[in-house]
Amino acid sequence: MKIIVTSLFVQDQEKAFKFYTEKLGFEKKHDVPVGEFRWIALVSPEDQYGTELILEPNNHPAAQEYQKKIYADGIPATMFGVEDIHKEYERLSENGVRFTMEPKKMGEDTIAVFDDSCGNLIQIIQQ
Repeated sequence: MKIIVTSLFVQDQEKAFKFYTEKLGFEKKHDVPVGEFRWIALVSPEDQYGTELILEPNNHPAAQEYQKKIYADGIPATMFGVEDIHKEYERLSENGVRFTMEPKKMGEDTIAVFDDSCGNLIQIIQQ
């Protein structure tokens, strides 16, 4: 068994699609209309057949409450791995991404946290 799909609640699917593709560099795998929303699946350009990230609309009250509370408590909604966190920090910062925590060594790993502008904090890690 392996993880093939993971989802992230977003406040605005179109805004999230632009952020995750244009600023972060993920690529569209699927973008299918589903009623008033879309099934948006993104993948890493380095792993086209890897785990898909679904940009899930947070239209359910429980999803909205969950998203608001973990954001308010400073808890990242998910984590992405990077090869060189300092290089990625510079690239993303230059691309207008707002970090809430600059790269910081935590034991053997180095992490940083940014705001995805769609209701989530996202942690990146270099292991």
